[in-house]
Amino acid sequence: MRKVFVLFAAAAALTTAACNTVAGAGRDTQAVGSAVTEAANDAAD
Repeated sequence: MRKVFVLFAAAAALTTAACNTVAGAGRDTQAVGSAVTEAANDAAD
């Protein structure tokens, strides 16, 4: 039973870490998109 609990806790920790990584990648992608949009608007002016 203890082995199952340890495996479950490890899986939960990895899942949480993966969610944080995906959220961070999403923020980075959004920042790049904003920078490209701003550069395009500056070039159009």
